[in-house]
Amino acid sequence: MPERKTVARARKDAREGKAPTTQAGEFVREEIHHVREGKHGARSARQAVAIGLSKARRAGVKVPKPRKSAGKSKAGSSTRRTKARAKPSAKRSRAVRGALKREGRSAASRTALSKQTRKSARSRSAASRSAAAKKAARTKGPARRSAAARKAARTRAKRR
Repeated sequence: MPERKTVARARKDAREGKAPTTQAGEFVREEIHHVREGKHGARSARQAVAIGLSKARRAGVKVPKPRKSAGKSKAGSSTRRTKARAKPSAKRSRAVRGALKREGRSAASRTALSKQTRKSARSRSAASRSAAAKKAARTKGPARRSAAARKAARTRAKRR
């Protein structure tokens, strides 16, 4: 169950007309915090993100499902749809929680998240990344834009 504050923040994003992925980001953020504070672990940063997205979908955020699904048949998808409605048994819930508790905590580290972000960015086209960056610059507002410029300058100075 997501925390009440997380749901409230996601609803606020929805009211402000932000994209479903932005709304879902709140749930992912919560999940990363859970792993960091030791509530449970995750095998990889990707798994932590997936858990967050799953929570977002359950909370009613219209997050699109992954584009490429490896060889899944139509017959399987209809049974999956009916299973999605059925609540998992208490035994299964406990088993899942136990399995997550045994996983490591380094999946939510800065380096792991950074690696995952870069990896997912690489799968997108240069044009798509560029368009996203342009939109971010447009919609940021003057105060946040100057803060971002300062941060970029710091990063450039560090690389030298």
